[in-house]
Amino acid sequence: MKRSKRYREAEKAVEKEKQYLLEKAVELLKSLPQAKFDETVEISVKLTADPKRGDQVVRGSARMPKGTGKTKRVVVFCEPEKEAEAKEAGADFAGGKELIDKVSSGWLEFDYCISTPSMMRLVSRLGRILGPRGLMPSPKTGSVTDNLAFAVKEAKGGKIDFRMDKTGCVNVGVAKLSFPSADIVENANAFLQALVAAKPAGVKGKLIKSVSISTTMSPGLKVRWEESAG
Repeated sequence: MKRSKRYREAEKAVEKEKQYLLEKAVELLKSLPQAKFDETVEISVKLTADPKRGDQVVRGSARMPKGTGKTKRVVVFCEPEKEAEAKEAGADFAGGKELIDKVSSGWLEFDYCISTPSMMRLVSRLGRILGPRGLMPSPKTGSVTDNLAFAVKEAKGGKIDFRMDKTGCVNVGVAKLSFPSADIVENANAFLQALVAAKPAGVKGKLIKSVSISTTMSPGLKVRWEESAG
């Protein structure tokens, strides 16, 4: 792959085999040549879990204490009597079968989905559409609930969901590069701690094999992050 001049300059400042402390890694990212937009700071984690084993699938959510820097458009699938509650809490869209049919027809102008438990019978039909995009509501992430006000406020306030992919990795955006360094570090630590807390019973010993951090357009930096064996 042919890299840009900016990327090649950034590579020169990164020691590929070095494991940086999280704080030092964030400082280095901020010093690298930057793109013309506010890049997302991304964390990539290689896990010890086996993605082929059902008892080792890692999935959960984390609340970013400093927010994510992104405004989420939240859709809520619910009964008619709950639509007002969802919208008062800040949901951008709320509805039942008609909204589900709209998504089924190709409408995808939203970033996060919440559903009441009783609506999941219908929402499950959207699995092929929402699943690959990481948008399918799930009890494990708190996005299948009758407490819509709480769920919407959490989603709007900086909650992120994560799920291990088929290669045994988890990749999430935790902040914007324009955030103060301390805020980026706090968010990154919050995600990593939530990830460890989501370790399935089928995984023995440590869950995290390796951690790296990057921005949307930068090379990755290896991070030294300690996890107790549990």
